Amino acid sequence: MATQPLAEELRPSTLDEYIGQEHLISKNAVLRRSIESGRIPSMILWGPPGVGKTTLANIIANSLNLQFYTLSAVSSGVKDVRQVIDSAFSLGGNAILFIDEIHRFSKSQQDSLLGAVEKGTITLIGATTENPSFEVISPLLSRCQVYVLKPLSESNLQLMLEKAKSVLEKRYNIEIVLKESEALFRISGGDGRKLYNAIELYVSQEIASGKQKIEILDERVLATVQENLVMYDKQGEMHYDIVSAFIKSLRGSDPNGAVYWLARMVEAGEDPKFIARRMLILASEDIGNANPNALLLANNCFDAVSKIGWPESRIILSQTAIYLATSPKSNAAYMAIKEAQSLVKKTGNLPVPLHLRNAPTKLMKQQGYGKDYKYAHGYEGNFVNIEFLPSSISGTQLFVPGNNPRESEMRSKLKALWKRYGY
Repeated sequence: MATQPLAEELRPSTLDEYIGQEHLISKNAVLRRSIESGRIPSMILWGPPGVGKTTLANIIANSLNLQFYTLSAVSSGVKDVRQVIDSAFSLGGNAILFIDEIHRFSKSQQDSLLGAVEKGTITLIGATTENPSFEVISPLLSRCQVYVLKPLSESNLQLMLEKAKSVLEKRYNIEIVLKESEALFRISGGDGRKLYNAIELYVSQEIASGKQKIEILDERVLATVQENLVMYDKQGEMHYDIVSAFIKSLRGSDPNGAVYWLARMVEAGEDPKFIARRMLILASEDIGNANPNALLLANNCFDAVSKIGWPESRIILSQTAIYLATSPKSNAAYMAIKEAQSLVKKTGNLPVPLHLRNAPTKLMKQQGYGKDYKYAHGYEGNFVNIEFLPSSISGTQLFVPGNNPRESEMRSKLKALWKRYGY
């Protein structure tokens, strides 16, 4: 009989066996209280891969003794959803529908869930690695409670490693010595499933070489496991390494590197909206006002790939990546808001100067609200020199224009207008 994969063998079946997400399922935590009361809302479990979203959904169904239906958004359609809803209706609504990767459901597929969720025919549990604010339609999101699952901590992973060691020792009648664990933790990237897969692979390789006493050593783990893991795992460490290389190529103005790493993601079947969203962030963070059109093109790219999908989206992504890579760069807008936030945290809630306050009532006017405010459009050049910062931080320069034609022009204009800022 084939041996069950370690990750499945160690999958917990009760809340007490569940590792991680203490903020949700520890004693008196919000989700645990809900489960123990026997009444749970429809919910979206949002978190990185391998942190227990599917396991938690199974535990909830088992704890409440409810019929449990599972659909994958990758392979299921509206017809499958309706079949589940019909079946749940025949049970009187005592059913949970778990949808993995719900962010991949189209608008029409998500629409098909609304009535059943609202009427209580099904209790929906959706799992997603993407921000549900972007990927789940508003009417469905408003009917669900969103629970954020966190990456597993080192103490969580250590506990899982001990469990894996015990099971593997019994399975193979061997001794395993956990001398070092850093490499396994790094390979897992906070993903429990990857941790189990990695130690299972390492131990099986060591057994194949004839060893009965196996030592877990970082150097050997890296040499053995990394060579055998899939080179691009959309939900793993290599995924983030490739995304990082792609973004750094764009930031570094190398269209060749950018297109190469884009192709790696395309060939691996990466979600085109994920790639487009990263470029949209970069267009503002790394290009900004050096070329404001970059943000417009990146936004249009996101809209376009949302409508088109593969394989044509790769062309739009390529066009946008090349444009962003060859665009002038500036992180001035990013640094400005970073500096402003730092200043706010340092200085607290400074009072708004009276002349900048609204004065909708007579009492407020009597107190000086709005007094001495000067309307810029009433002056030559649509400008008048008044103070816009609280007096205690007057003259604090937060925006520092970059060294590029557009922002150099901004600097010259600001220098002529604002002596107090030192442009």
